[in-house]
Amino acid sequence: MHNTHPKTRLLIAETGFKQSISRKGNCWDNASMETFFGHMKDELNYKDYKSLKELRLRVNAYMTHYNFER
Repeated sequence: MHNTHPKTRLLIAETGFKQSISRKGNCWDNASMETFFGHMKDELNYKDYKSLKELRLRVNAYMTHYNFER
């Protein structure tokens, strides 16, 4: 099911979530977040981590750096 399908939109609304797309489902709506995640993946070298716990610690450290130190 596509994320603009009425049934999908209803399910999302019923759970209390808010969609982050335009009514038309414009692909540019999420471009800034896709760019951010692309840069984050490049900088973290996430494939080198040995556990999910280590990945979470590194992501949290990256977010702190990105939001407060850069």
